[in-house]
Amino acid sequence: MRHDLNLTTHRPTFVTHLECSLTGEHYPADKLHGLSAAGKPLLVRYDLDGARAALTKDVLAQRPMDLWRWRELLPVRNTSNIVSLGENATPLVALPRTAARLGGAHLIAKDEGRLPTASFKARGLVMAVSMAKELGVTQIAMPTNGNAGAALAAYAAVAGMEAIIFCPDDTPEINVREIAAQGARVYRVNGLIDDCGAIVGQGAKERGWFDFSTLKEPYRIEGKKTMGLELAEQLDWELPDAIFYPTGGGTGLIGMWKAFDELEQIGFIGSKRPKMFAVQAEGCAPMVRAFDAGVEFAERWEDAHTIAMGIRVPRAVGDFLILRAVRESGGAALAVSDAAIMAAVRDVARDDGLLLCPEGGATLAAYSRALDEGLIGREDRAVLFNCASGLKYPLEDHSRRLDRHMAIDFAAL
Repeated sequence: MRHDLNLTTHRPTFVTHLECSLTGEHYPADKLHGLSAAGKPLLVRYDLDGARAALTKDVLAQRPMDLWRWRELLPVRNTSNIVSLGENATPLVALPRTAARLGGAHLIAKDEGRLPTASFKARGLVMAVSMAKELGVTQIAMPTNGNAGAALAAYAAVAGMEAIIFCPDDTPEINVREIAAQGARVYRVNGLIDDCGAIVGQGAKERGWFDFSTLKEPYRIEGKKTMGLELAEQLDWELPDAIFYPTGGGTGLIGMWKAFDELEQIGFIGSKRPKMFAVQAEGCAPMVRAFDAGVEFAERWEDAHTIAMGIRVPRAVGDFLILRAVRESGGAALAVSDAAIMAAVRDVARDDGLLLCPEGGATLAAYSRALDEGLIGREDRAVLFNCASGLKYPLEDHSRRLDRHMAIDFAAL
């Protein structure tokens, strides 16, 4: 199902050029690009004065509540190239009992598991695949820890593209089968996601695959930034005091930081920014180590391991952009244990009825730590990102059994 098709086929766009995130070098729009000449991510730039004249809050309010309502700040020019599966706005879910138990007052989860393919990867991949279609790509390859591969497989199917996906051999089984069910060729690799990425890079050279690795094409950021655009609107244009984001490749954190700047430039918000917390697992925390050391780039994390597969990323090409956003915001990079992640998933489900994925559990564990260490105030309004449905992950079995042929002690029940 494609949303908002009352648009004309060819619509105005405010994209002006692409820009190297490290050097500022300009690249032409409407051409296929990977990384910049400096080997760094490219950022899409817009005529924000033009967007400001075209888009008002009243105009926005009349549009369907989906990702494509933000079309003035998105790169797709020809709507026939949009490969939408119905990217609805995701809800903000209050967690009052969890907040009270931890000593906070205002805690909200943005539940990204309501998106197509049940994760926030849908935002980035719908934009990247739509732009790949617009630019003539027919064959895509990508490494994944699970959910990104599932999203790519789905949107590639809609676009009629060939998708070749490589995942670590301990990737959650549901993800591997989901990828294959949607028509992609999926390979399990005896390594980590960056090992899979190396295979993709070599295949791109030898077979001409377009490399869809995180931040190695410019448009996944543009899809992911809609989390920030959407959040601002849902909070009536008053950004929260803190955002806790599960950080592997960090596309969403980088994208939200970009979104807030664009919203200010078109006059929708002021200069206030939330503290951005990049949340990682203790078993794979390259951003935390780099943040604590005060350096700009992060070294690869050896022997990466955690139950939160989505943040098991030993090296991120956008490391300096993640660290820049965290530092400019006054936030921090925090690592949490697998035990704390598991406890968070269990406790939120019992307290407030929301099934967090492990990566979402990591953000709650980091929120608790930030409260205890005074990194945020007890009265601060904080938003956690639950990046996928908790139903995509194994759950502990706490059920009990009854024999219907035996006398049942109902008082004991």
